[in-house]
Amino acid sequence: MLDKITVVGAGNVGATTAQRLAEKHLARTVVLVDVVAGVPQGKGLDQWESAPIEGFDTRVVGANDYGPAAGSEVVVVTAGIARKPGMSRDDLVRTNADIVKQVSQQIKATCPDAIIVMVSNPLDVMCWVAKQVAGFPRQRVIGMAGVLDTARYRAFLAEALNVSVADIQAMVLGGHGDTMVPLVSYTTVSGIPITQLLPKAKLDPIVQRARNGGAEIVSLLKTGSAYYAPSSAAVQMVEAIALDRKRILPCAAWLEGEYGLSGMYCGVPCKLGRGGLEQILEVELSSEERKALHASAEAVKQTMGVIAV
Repeated sequence: MLDKITVVGAGNVGATTAQRLAEKHLARTVVLVDVVAGVPQGKGLDQWESAPIEGFDTRVVGANDYGPAAGSEVVVVTAGIARKPGMSRDDLVRTNADIVKQVSQQIKATCPDAIIVMVSNPLDVMCWVAKQVAGFPRQRVIGMAGVLDTARYRAFLAEALNVSVADIQAMVLGGHGDTMVPLVSYTTVSGIPITQLLPKAKLDPIVQRARNGGAEIVSLLKTGSAYYAPSSAAVQMVEAIALDRKRILPCAAWLEGEYGLSGMYCGVPCKLGRGGLEQILEVELSSEERKALHASAEAVKQTMGVIAV
C-alpha cells in the first residue's frame, strides 16, 4: 500500500479511477484534484461515505489545488476535454496539451518523485508533453493505452467464442488510436492460438472493432466517452506499481531504440513495478505486425508535430 495517490481530473474517468483505487486499498489516501470548485470535494466525500459499505479505509479527499497532493507516489492524469461525436483523438491535441502542461508543472513542483500514469488523450502525445515539462525519466511517465485496447480486444474475442474473458491472452501495441496493432500472432485462448479457433474472416472484424472501440462508445453515448474500462485499465497499472507486482502489460513508453523506434511514446510490452517502467520487452513480430507498429509510431510523431513543448 502506498501512502498517497493523486488523480487529476474529477470527471467520469478520474472519479471512477479514484473510487476503484480506494476499493482496492492501494493507498492510505486518494486525492482527487480538479479546477471546478466543489466538484472534487463533493465526489471525494461521496466516495468516502461509501467506505463503510464497501469496506475500505482509504481516505478520499477532493481539492482544487495541489497542496493535498504533495508527496504523492503515483499521479494519474485524466484532465482534459473528452472526445465528442465526429472528433478524432488528434482533434484534442492542442487544448489538452495546454492542460497537461499546467498539470505537469504542478506535479513537478509538488510531487517531484511521483510516477505519472497518463490517461488524457491523445494519449501518446500527452505522455510526451508530461515527460518534457516535468523532466522526469522515462521510467516515471507511462501511458495507459494498450491495457485498455487489449481489454476491448479480449472482450470482443470472448464474446465471439462464448468463453471466459479470463482465458483470452492477448496484447495490443502501437499508438492509442486508429493505428493500434492487435498482435494476432500472440493471441491465444488458454494457450490455443486464436487462428485455430476463429477464421480470418471473423477475426479481422474483431481486430477492427478493437481499433474503433473508443469511437464506438462515443457514438452510442452521444455526449461523452468511455470511462468504466479506461479507469479499470489505469488502476491495473497503478496496482502493478503500488504492489510491485512486475506485471507485463502493454503500455505507452518512451522508446530509445526498442523495436527500431526512438523519440516518441508508443505502446509496447512493459514490466511495471515499484520503480514504474522497469523493463521494455522486445518480442518477435511478424513482418506485417512490425510494419504496422512503425506506421502507428509515425502517426504519433505526426501528432507531436502539431504542438510545441
